[in-house]
Amino acid sequence: MHRVGSAGNNSNSVRPRKEKRLTYVLSDADDTKHCAGINCLAVSKSSVSEGSDYLFTGSRDGTLKRWALAEDSATCSATFESHVDWVNDAVLVGDSTLVSCSSDTTLKTWSCLSDGMCTRTLRQHSDYVTCLAAAEKNSNIVASGGLGGEVFIWDLEAAIAPVSKSNDAMEDDCSNGVNGSVNPLPLTSLRTINSSNNITMHTTQSHGYVPIAAKGHKESVYALAMNESGTILVSGGTEKVVRVWDPRTGSKTMKLRGHTDNIRALLLDSTGRFCLSGSSDSMIRLWDLGQQRCVHSYAVHTDSVWALASTPTFGHVYSGGRDLSLYLTDLATRESLLLCSKDHPILQLALHDDSIWVATTDSSIHRWPAEGHNPQKVFQRGGSFLAGNLSFSRARVSLEGSTLVPVYKEPTLSIPGTPAIVQHEILNNRRHVLTKDTAGSVKLWEITRGIVVEDYGKVSFEEKKEKLFEMVSIPGWFTVDTRLGSLSVHLDTPQCFSAEMYSADLNIAGKPEDDKVNLARETLKGLLAHWLAKRRQRLGSQASANGDITPRSLAHSRVEVDGSAENDSMVYPPFEFSTVSPPSIITEGSQGGPWRKKVTDLDGTEDEKDFPWWCLDCVLNNRLPPRENTKCSFYLHPCEGSAVQILTQGKLSAPRILRIHKVVNYVIEKMVLDKPMDNPDGTFAPGMGGGQLQHSAVGDGSYRPGLKPWQKLRPSIEILCNNQVLSPDMSLATVRAYIWKKPEDLVLNYRVVQGR
Repeated sequence: MHRVGSAGNNSNSVRPRKEKRLTYVLSDADDTKHCAGINCLAVSKSSVSEGSDYLFTGSRDGTLKRWALAEDSATCSATFESHVDWVNDAVLVGDSTLVSCSSDTTLKTWSCLSDGMCTRTLRQHSDYVTCLAAAEKNSNIVASGGLGGEVFIWDLEAAIAPVSKSNDAMEDDCSNGVNGSVNPLPLTSLRTINSSNNITMHTTQSHGYVPIAAKGHKESVYALAMNESGTILVSGGTEKVVRVWDPRTGSKTMKLRGHTDNIRALLLDSTGRFCLSGSSDSMIRLWDLGQQRCVHSYAVHTDSVWALASTPTFGHVYSGGRDLSLYLTDLATRESLLLCSKDHPILQLALHDDSIWVATTDSSIHRWPAEGHNPQKVFQRGGSFLAGNLSFSRARVSLEGSTLVPVYKEPTLSIPGTPAIVQHEILNNRRHVLTKDTAGSVKLWEITRGIVVEDYGKVSFEEKKEKLFEMVSIPGWFTVDTRLGSLSVHLDTPQCFSAEMYSADLNIAGKPEDDKVNLARETLKGLLAHWLAKRRQRLGSQASANGDITPRSLAHSRVEVDGSAENDSMVYPPFEFSTVSPPSIITEGSQGGPWRKKVTDLDGTEDEKDFPWWCLDCVLNNRLPPRENTKCSFYLHPCEGSAVQILTQGKLSAPRILRIHKVVNYVIEKMVLDKPMDNPDGTFAPGMGGGQLQHSAVGDGSYRPGLKPWQKLRPSIEILCNNQVLSPDMSLATVRAYIWKKPEDLVLNYRVVQGR
């Protein structure tokens, strides 16, 4: 991703750029639960007898969580939120560091015993980072692999080391390393090694840390493993081979062939002599790296093997994958047992004493008995089979009727998650989104407040969508996806500022009912209300004296360039968002890359380096960027054969949200007065071939005190389009979209209704 400097540094630049997007993620669930599949697990054993063991989980919802473990319970004690996409893997390094990787192309380090503080973001990969490996006895060494075919070996102590003060001035220009918590910590200058292994520098700093690149993969990497001392690294992916590296130099030592499909899981024994691999070809293979060959293959699964965990002695392996089953296999005797069957594909395993934690594509995590210290006890229960050495031999056994019975029926402990949203539909009113989750529950969200307004339970999504259909036409001002298991609402400028509604339709008290309210502006103000309050506290008396202080350099760069920007002097109350389940903001400032934070965790120090400039200009200055035309042009003629007078000859123009009853009033007043109303607002402004129908001066047809005599004798008027009588509540945009349905200018007809 190409970095663009801050708004303040671009006042003289004419280089075109795509403005940064702002996304907010909604949740109606308890923040102590994951809401998407669990991709990774890591167990931390307490070194103190009274201390708690911890389980760390990384999810497709973009967060990690720390669980304090007891005999029969697990309590969420921290949420680690900074990644902006799926968390794909996590490893514990040393006593207090957690390293995670994500589809946002970054690695992040965390103080794992803190309250969720991200201490460093490391940027080097060109694509999704899929897997990590750590050396247990060398707490500084971590390897990362990704879809770009890149493998990097990181010395964390060197990567996290502060930059010298003499180079502080250069930190603003460093795009590769930034603290993910958005606090102004020192940065690390890294070099990007692209798929062709060309090295390019992003800064002029010569002392910057560069991770070792293990060059050789031509395709995506899905699995890594390292021995305890960090002297051997193995990798695998879509090339179907196991590559062996010296992580100290990044040099290749061997390449092992045998699998016929993607390699998805790898394990090394403590010495680094033996390697286990699991593949999408359904096979598990045991490799002797000293002999450079496969010594055993195990046909246990009937589908892809995605997860492996071994006993401390490397004598037995636990395996899971796409066939929803967890197996235990004795590597020496080839004896296998089906421990349990799940409802979802198994993504990762973590052995914890005599139990094993199982992560799946579901948001819940389960702990099962494993007898990790003495796995032979499980085999004494009976029901084992001999693993074949040919793929799908287990499938053949199943087809012959000897279906295996799981040893365990129920887990010993479950950590429940929240059902992930898997289906959504933006309704025509552009404020509500209908969703369906993995439990089949259908809900209606109001995205301008971030809450569920209706929970319909398990009903037909399609039928509910049809019932909620409204014949209204409002511009699409946001987009939505459910990749994180929640509703992610995306705002892009200037499109997001295209939707307006009348204050009366939004039930805003104390404002003229015909005032236009921009939905995106009030949504942004609601999202950043906490930040704005914190900012005012921080600025203190300076903010009180001067009002909101324009962000540094902002007023002298963007605002002057965009001289046509609209500044609405009317200020409306922002939409209020929940503080019980506050949304998270995902955005990318002008420096440092994307970041994510709960809106209630914003501390007021964030500025134009963190937020998009257009977002700050809207919230602080009430200013909107130049937008596409919000007017609708139309012709207004008498109905064919009607004897009523011709009121206008040319084209009229009015806001797209103007209701038909306003057009009715305009026709009535023109017919009664035979001229535009003489008022300062200018109901009808003659011009080239017509005029402009103003929404604020026509009125709503109600009778107010002090009416003139002629106003009490109004004729009854109907407005038609394509010979269809229009409802007074329809907007011009709705008529155009559903009744007119033609690219040319809208044509409306009017007629007097007799006998009313």
